[in-house]
Amino acid sequence: MRITSIGLLLSSLAFASHGFADAVKIIFDTDMGNDVDDALALAMLHSLQNRGESELLAVTLTKDHQQVAPYIDAINTFYGRPDIPIGVTDSGVTPEVSRFTGLTQETVNGELVFPHDLNEVDQAPSAVELLREVLVSQPDGSVVIVQVGFSTNLARLLQTGGDRISSLSGRELVAQKVKHISIMAGAFERIGDNIHLEFNVARDIPAAQRLADDWPTPVIWSGFEVGLAIRYPAASIEHDFAYSTRHPIPESYQLYIPTPHERPTWDLTSVLWAVRPDRDYFQLSPEGRVQVEEDGETVFREEEGGLHRYLIASELDVVRAQEVLAALVSEPPNTSAKP
Repeated sequence: MRITSIGLLLSSLAFASHGFADAVKIIFDTDMGNDVDDALALAMLHSLQNRGESELLAVTLTKDHQQVAPYIDAINTFYGRPDIPIGVTDSGVTPEVSRFTGLTQETVNGELVFPHDLNEVDQAPSAVELLREVLVSQPDGSVVIVQVGFSTNLARLLQTGGDRISSLSGRELVAQKVKHISIMAGAFERIGDNIHLEFNVARDIPAAQRLADDWPTPVIWSGFEVGLAIRYPAASIEHDFAYSTRHPIPESYQLYIPTPHERPTWDLTSVLWAVRPDRDYFQLSPEGRVQVEEDGETVFREEEGGLHRYLIASELDVVRAQEVLAALVSEPPNTSAKP
């Protein structure tokens, strides 16, 4: 049963934590619906949780459309975790209808093909409220935020003051509870002669600037060039999900852009580094700081002790990452999983 009252969240999270003492505690902050790589990344998080490597505490949305929260609820339900809390935004950023999130509204004989309980956006708490609620319930320095959409929610979190949830400001709460962010945003290696203004930054530049300037914990950036180099195999979409007659992940992919198109794995790279940072799938830049310019360009400057680094993918890294990403995304759900 879905938890619709945020007041019940603490007890739910405490229950969910049993058996995950060594798992990476993840908040997934996503603009689900703008691109299908968010859906692939969410499937991957469920597979990693099946393996005991991570624990998905909550999903918060930065795309402002009413179909998105029910879609995520349906994906979580499909993977056996219907009670993962979902927080929504009212930012007005990318309110356009998605090519694929309507999939989970499909019915056959009056029954949802992909069942879910969350049907109305007003059933879900605000993303910022949920972020505060989840963070205050977790051990100090334990939470990894995977941000693969806009910085809207996290910038708003930084601006919150003490409230009924915690006497700490948002910035103080982040400094106490968050280990680091793994963020898909920006561009740090030139592709040709042009400067790339990356989508996740460019659609909410003020929020990206606030996060880059004010976030108090380490931030690991996966730039546009990394996911662009690692393409999700079309053969995986066409063959690796045959264990289920209807599966929302390959169906979402085909609705977005059909195979033989091979989609860049932008958001998946941030998930992979967040959960397996010590497996050498990527190299890291030196320490430094990212500055977000007024036009949305991201400029990295080396700085000893700087809180920011970005991912670098060699040719060998690309091959290794592509294989492991496809294996994790297409792994069958554990239908006996506890949320």
